[in-house]
Amino acid sequence: MTESPTPEFMYIASSPIRRPVETVLHETFGFSSLRPGQERAIQAVLSGENVLAVMPTGAGKSLCFQLPALVLGGLTVVVSPLVALMRNQVDALKLNGVAADTINSDRPRHENVEVWRAVQRGDVRLLYMSPERLMTDRMLAALDRLPISLFAIDEAHCISQWGPAFRPEYDMLCDLKQRFSGVPVVALTATADPSTSQDICEKLFAGDVTQVMTGFDRPNLSMAVTPKAAWKKQVLDFIDARRGQTGIVYCLSRRKTEEVAAFLREEGHPALAFHAGMEASEKAALQNRFMTEDGVVMAATVAFGMGIDKPDIRYVLHTDLPASFEAYYQEIGRAGRDGEPAEALMLYGLEDIRLRRTFIEQEDCAPERKRREHKRMDSLLAFCEAPECRRRVLLRYFGEDSEPCGNCDLCRNPVETRDGSREAGLVTEAVRATGNRFGAAHIIGILRGQENDKIAQFGHNTLPCFGQGADHSAKAWQSLIRQMVAFHILEIDVAGYGGLRIAQPESGGPAELTEFRYRPDSLPTATRPSKQSRKAGAETLAGILDEDGRELLARLKRLRLEIAQERKAPAYVVFSDKSLIDMAHSRPQSLAEFSRVFGVGKAKLDEFGETFLEEIRRPA
Repeated sequence: MTESPTPEFMYIASSPIRRPVETVLHETFGFSSLRPGQERAIQAVLSGENVLAVMPTGAGKSLCFQLPALVLGGLTVVVSPLVALMRNQVDALKLNGVAADTINSDRPRHENVEVWRAVQRGDVRLLYMSPERLMTDRMLAALDRLPISLFAIDEAHCISQWGPAFRPEYDMLCDLKQRFSGVPVVALTATADPSTSQDICEKLFAGDVTQVMTGFDRPNLSMAVTPKAAWKKQVLDFIDARRGQTGIVYCLSRRKTEEVAAFLREEGHPALAFHAGMEASEKAALQNRFMTEDGVVMAATVAFGMGIDKPDIRYVLHTDLPASFEAYYQEIGRAGRDGEPAEALMLYGLEDIRLRRTFIEQEDCAPERKRREHKRMDSLLAFCEAPECRRRVLLRYFGEDSEPCGNCDLCRNPVETRDGSREAGLVTEAVRATGNRFGAAHIIGILRGQENDKIAQFGHNTLPCFGQGADHSAKAWQSLIRQMVAFHILEIDVAGYGGLRIAQPESGGPAELTEFRYRPDSLPTATRPSKQSRKAGAETLAGILDEDGRELLARLKRLRLEIAQERKAPAYVVFSDKSLIDMAHSRPQSLAEFSRVFGVGKAKLDEFGETFLEEIRRPA
């Protein structure tokens, strides 16, 4: 905010007396206990320590600063990268009776001024801002006059220049500790590999920080990767086998989300499209449908998912290669938050690799950052082409180790690698002989001895390697070349026209190709639901609710949607699905019983208790 504070609105309210953590936890948030990682982080913050909390998506990171903010009193300033995320968290806090607000560019100036005046009066406990809004001379000078108790930095990986989502504006936050030397800072992220975490600790805290890391493993998630063939059929086969389950289909472009959603609707699935180009009201309506209705398939860009707390998402399907390992981990983390089995399937191909490499090269950043981003992509490609347990590869990237999980496609259907030294030698010979500038289709045509105009035009039908690979199909060669690119034996010339070239030793390529092992593609293995997933799809609610309970749950979801629409807020900020399931299961008959429902604090008890009790008591 650019407005300077005026004397008549100086902060005059005193901070409230600290209340016990357990009291705030139950009365405000309706929870009976903290998770281990939350407890460690909250205790450290309340002790005045700086904290870096690295927790998986869905682990409850927000509570690590929201609860201390209420216990400490004074003002907590929360830095968040997205206006939509700020708005959703503020809406949820207000419904819990918490004095929270946001100053952001989406609001009219007069509304921002009113919020600032409330902050100066001491009427706001948590103030959400973007780093650009916070780190201005006027705002910092204004905050100097207020009793700041805590700074919370959400999505803290944006601080690190080695992180996959570095934002220069976040870099300015490193000045906070020096300017507000006595105020603790808590930084939170779900996606930080060891080098990113170390960079955050050094830049933001100068090493003076308590790290709380709860591990990256999500054992209920079954991961699978399969090469793209006829991608629409692959998507349909996967979703047909999971008809009636809620899922997200991530697509690279806005156009593709519309295409996928329309295609699935034609096949009888309740599919929606979501992307950043939509109006805010349209996006809110789509989110509400997704949160309220069962079995909805959301075809979306990565604009969808941040802040979505729907516990029974049974699968996440990527139709294209994600931007990074961190992005992949965050996106699949939206499935199975209820702890029940869930699935993640990724489709990818050679064109995906070319596009992602191109995006990295087109980024306006220093050469060293581009080099790091290419290395991150190398790690993701190694995951895609792994011959061993995928969970082990993923956890190893984040600095952890594990035994084979028994729950990924490679554990369920082990693959044997083959010696492809001869074939790889033919590919590199053809690539080198044609000048390191032709694409995979042309190279495959040479190896298979195809007589076409382009091959004849360049005289490539006279090369010694011409026709030497006729014993393999085009698909087999495509698979082998894709794996050679993934293992950095070949590179895609993203600065040129997407041709293949031999990877140079200085860029990580082999000095000499001596041995190459590859795994033949096996397309059908990832389409069938795992045994655990079939059980989850059939029994997640059935094991808790009887037929009457499921009917009551549907009515409670409709009531929640009506309330959310009246308040112009996402449905999940009224009550989470977990809260509604608890209501339908326990069927409270009094306010005292309703207060024991998961996620029901004092404010929601007062505001919604009688309304939901009336629906619960109503005969079916």
